Amino acid sequence: MKPRYFLFKSVLLLTLFILSNEALGQGINLVEISGKILSSDTKEPLQAVSVVVKGTVAGTSTNAQGEFALRTRARYPFTLVISSIGFQTQEYVVNGPGSKLSFELQTQTLLGKDVVITASRVEENILKSPVAIEKLDIRAIRESPAPSFYDALENVKGVQMTTSSITFKIPNTRGFNIPNNFRFVQLSDGVDMQAATLGVPLGNAIGPTELDIASVEITPGAASALYGMNAINGMANLLTKSPFLYQGLSFYSKTGLNHLGGTGRELSNLTENAIRYARAFNNKFAFKVNLSYLRGTDWLSNSYQDQNPNNLNTANPLYPELGGAVNPAYDGWNTYGDETNNAVTVSGITYNGKPNQSFLVRRTGYREADLSRPVVSNLKFDAALHYRLTEKAELSYSYRFGTMDGVFQRGNKIQLDNVRVQNHKIELKGANYVVRTYLSTENTGNSYNIKPLADNLDLSHLSNNAWRDKFKTSLQTQLNNGVPLADAMVAARQNADLGRVEPGTAAFSQLKNTIIGINNWDHANAGIAGAPATGGAWLSQRSRTYHGDAQWDLTGKISFLNLLVGGDATIYEVIPDGNNFVDFSRPVSERNKPLANGSFGDNVYYKKFGVFAQVTRTFFEEKLKLYGSLRYDYNPEFKAKLNPRVAAVYTLAEKHNFRASFQNGFRFPALFEALSFVNNGNVRRVGGLSYINEGLGYLDNSYTLTSVNAFNAAVNKDVASGLTANDAALKNRSLLEATRLRATEPERIKAFEIGYKTALLNNKLVLDIDAYSNQYTGFLGQVEVAVPASGTIGSDAAVTDMLAANRSKQTRYRVYTNAKNTYNNFGSSLGLTYNFTGKFTVAGNVNYSDITENTEKDVFVTGFNTPNWATNLSFGNREILPNFGFNVVWKWQEAFLWESPLVNARVPAYHNFDAQVSYRIPQAKAFIKVGGTNLFNKHYIQYAGGPTLGALYYASITFDGLLQK
Repeated sequence: MKPRYFLFKSVLLLTLFILSNEALGQGINLVEISGKILSSDTKEPLQAVSVVVKGTVAGTSTNAQGEFALRTRARYPFTLVISSIGFQTQEYVVNGPGSKLSFELQTQTLLGKDVVITASRVEENILKSPVAIEKLDIRAIRESPAPSFYDALENVKGVQMTTSSITFKIPNTRGFNIPNNFRFVQLSDGVDMQAATLGVPLGNAIGPTELDIASVEITPGAASALYGMNAINGMANLLTKSPFLYQGLSFYSKTGLNHLGGTGRELSNLTENAIRYARAFNNKFAFKVNLSYLRGTDWLSNSYQDQNPNNLNTANPLYPELGGAVNPAYDGWNTYGDETNNAVTVSGITYNGKPNQSFLVRRTGYREADLSRPVVSNLKFDAALHYRLTEKAELSYSYRFGTMDGVFQRGNKIQLDNVRVQNHKIELKGANYVVRTYLSTENTGNSYNIKPLADNLDLSHLSNNAWRDKFKTSLQTQLNNGVPLADAMVAARQNADLGRVEPGTAAFSQLKNTIIGINNWDHANAGIAGAPATGGAWLSQRSRTYHGDAQWDLTGKISFLNLLVGGDATIYEVIPDGNNFVDFSRPVSERNKPLANGSFGDNVYYKKFGVFAQVTRTFFEEKLKLYGSLRYDYNPEFKAKLNPRVAAVYTLAEKHNFRASFQNGFRFPALFEALSFVNNGNVRRVGGLSYINEGLGYLDNSYTLTSVNAFNAAVNKDVASGLTANDAALKNRSLLEATRLRATEPERIKAFEIGYKTALLNNKLVLDIDAYSNQYTGFLGQVEVAVPASGTIGSDAAVTDMLAANRSKQTRYRVYTNAKNTYNNFGSSLGLTYNFTGKFTVAGNVNYSDITENTEKDVFVTGFNTPNWATNLSFGNREILPNFGFNVVWKWQEAFLWESPLVNARVPAYHNFDAQVSYRIPQAKAFIKVGGTNLFNKHYIQYAGGPTLGALYYASITFDGLLQK
């Protein structure tokens, strides 16, 4: 049975079962409730106040006159829950039919009253959550000086943001940060925002618009016991507005300025416009529509530090005169084409009267500024239909579509161009259950990989060997004429590059566009005998994700405990492109070649399934609440895994809430980590599943690239002293380190957390502190290896194959595999919010995170990529004068080491200020906001090789709740 039909039928049968049970509860007389809601301060009608029958999905909201009308089949007595952001929630018991109701809501000045659902998948007070959790509601988002709700996440306690592009902002918590974060889940109304084949979460790119976001809940730390295998570092849950409760027309327009100097771009305009319309009919049927469009000039990665200085063995440490700006082995940040795969050995040079001198030289690269596209755009559209089948059953269908541009980093930088993502979701939701299924599709459009683009631009001029020979001839001529070595290197490079297309020329643009249009990164034959480039850079990836999940809260069904059960299934369907993903049933030599029908073989499937149960029980007059959960996950490629979690919350003196939790979590390799088969720069990036290795040998017949580099540095030294290359190779064979990798297994975490949260001073002060310790085993990462062509590792033939001059006898692989060591990281966060007088609020948090060092080196660098200390502090008043508010945020983080396959370097410390002022015009239902991030335009980067970020100044106007009945 095909996966799409399997999931559809499973969810349909479960839905019909629930509906049949719901139908048994019908037949009760219809009750009509109406009333009016005012502000207790101003006595003015309040619009968009939610009025819900407790324990059901039946509810409505007030109109522009503050009036509501609600029909329900609930039995007397029943409870109405009246709530609105910024006001204290009220509950009112309706005992029987009566006159029109009237309520006055008081302004919410008390803290710690928020309700969250993400921590335990059921509603609970944020103060009594069993794990650390943070929440941004509509008001907090509106008052934030960040230009969007997604940018505001950077101010949340424990969150580290990585900005790859204006359209790409990836949050992370508790260490091991990477730009495409596999370990941090982003959900939007239950839909996973991870793009399957790109391997990057798209929450801010195709997720909800700011007009439709109701709240964002952040759970730092492992959440895999309830949410599945990928939520090993944490998750963000984006919750949108119900069309029953938030009706009318809303729109906003925002304009901004960035690139005010020093960021590598000219002064640029950023615009974003959005519209939302929602309407409900008789509290039975409702719909909503959202549309937004953003356009601007992207941030640019314009740092060009040399990450291969001359003192390294991958350069020329025997010749100190080649250091600095004349390093012939230069490998610059954000420069492509000058990497290891394009390094050549210029040997047999006579220098200072000594023959057989060898130099490591890398080809001349192209800068990212010349290879990427400066303009980015982001279009979002979504629509939803909601129908209340019964008092306790709401059925909805939603559709989401997004197109986007931008730059993000995987193994290399990827320029996204017209990426298209779609999502169809059907959901049945009741007071104590939810059943959901969705289909997501992904198409990368005209995107391209910047690395093979640069490689093929160079190779269209000359092959590496031809370029080396031309360089060698010129270098020897210069040296024979008495030119100093450093100057001779510069002249030799200029001579070898003659005829290369240069940025800014028509020839460069034409060749660049040609390469971008070719879906074949393999450039093995490019430039041979003057032939044009045969390699391309087009990133053509398509996939479908099928998902179904359900949960049922059996609270009240069992007398002595509360029980929550659920399960989910996800099936990824990848359409082979012959370049990133292939049909592994085909022979190795045929996998990257198209069939007669133009396809690259059968579609590839990757599956995972899980079920979970959570029990809770209270003791000592509900002062102590215990949680126990267990999740079973299965992926056909691996053994099944169990993820348990135990937690406890103890409330002392009604205010002091202590919590502790422990859980065991696993993470299956992501789609790209498991199944990729990419030839990029003569280095094939391969997923970690065992059958991919068949016939290739990188698991059991390879040397680590690090040891190959050390081996060749020693060989070059001995050759310069008079040995032959082969003799020098055999002499230094002990430097070669066998990789001996095992097939990839799921990554595992053991996470322990304690915390304390309280609301003091008559709920004017909220204190939240947590501490955690994580232990990772089988940590997933990449190691680069070399497989000899002439024999098994250890043999003389295999050793000589590793000579730099024998590069054609080596097959290089970058393999996703598990680390051999166990890694322990730990940290703590402290958050304070104080409403000290009137509506003035000061808030801040400080976060510490660290990792213990292992004495033995591993097969790859894990990349903790997290500052030890980071903090932010905010001060504001949402209404310092009538309808006028402000907020200022200061952020700081210390310097830290960033390690990745692309760049390894130290990221400098930075601090900056964000601020906004706002003015509300109640009569026009308008909200004006003027602000800026990084107000003083202090340039900084968030990760090594990342873009230079500067100031962004903006102004926006929002109209909310127009055209209400």
